[in-house]
Amino acid sequence: MIRAADIREWRNYSVVDAKDRKIGLLEAIYVDTSTDEPAMATVRIGLPTRHQLAFVPLDEVTLGPDYVRVSYDKSLVKKAPSIGMDDVLPAEAEEEIFKHYGLDYQPGAGGERQLARR
Repeated sequence: MIRAADIREWRNYSVVDAKDRKIGLLEAIYVDTSTDEPAMATVRIGLPTRHQLAFVPLDEVTLGPDYVRVSYDKSLVKKAPSIGMDDVLPAEAEEEIFKHYGLDYQPGAGGERQLARR
């Protein structure tokens, strides 16, 4: 189980896939608003002058001394919905992220967001 208190330490860790291929650097963690547990991360990808933040789920994550290993292939993460470095995730874009990874999207009963940046 991932402890929410630990996630602040992950910023700028390398994010790698199951084959240890570097995807990018961890930028931020998004928690599930119904449980307050870490659910997604944004990964800084792209060229040094043109970074963007791609979303990747944190299910089946493994932590190393300076990396976070996700269970999703590098090519899938690179094609994931993304936002600009200074952008905010629009509520209406959340469902697209979940669909990209084949995950169920469950907004709150009143239409509340499922993800919140930590």
